[in-house]
This record gives sequence, C-alpha cells and structure tokens, in this order.
Amino acid sequence: MIIKVRVVPNCKNNEIVSRVGSVIRLCVKTKDVDSDETNEIVKRSIAEFFGVKLKDIYLRKGHRGKEKTIEIEGKSDEELKELMDCIP
Repeated sequence: MIIKVRVVPNCKNNEIVSRVGSVIRLCVKTKDVDSDETNEIVKRSIAEFFGVKLKDIYLRKGHRGKEKTIEIEGKSDEELKELMDCIP
C-alpha cells in the first residue's frame, strides 16, 4: 500500500496527529523535514503505527520535502486500510 505523509516539524512528540483524506499528518521533534534523521523518524513512526517491521517501510518520494510517499509492505491492503480508518 502506498500512502502520503505530511511532516509537521518542531513538535513536542513524534506522533501521527490526523488524516486529511489519504494524507497522514505526522508531527516530528526535528526542525528540518529534509534530514536523514527526520526520514528515519517517519519510517519508524509509520512502522510502529501499522505494526510492521522497519524493513517493510520504503520511502519512495519526498526525501527532502514535507510531503513524503511511503510504501508499506508486510500486511494486506485491507488490514492497512482498516488501520488508516482509525486515524481521526
């Protein structure tokens, strides 16, 4: 499954805060959205939320931007869609 993640920098916690359509908003503690550290936080947060291994998360686009395209493997699309629907 491929999802879009909108990164919001300078937050108190690394957490998924909302969803607008199919775009997940993810707050991160880091200041730069284009750093390797931020990309790693995004991958770890998505893996933790969806209950998959870190190696099943691929950053396909947006390495240096606020909006990132993430591919998730390790679970069926139906299971991932159910989890997406849990995000307010």
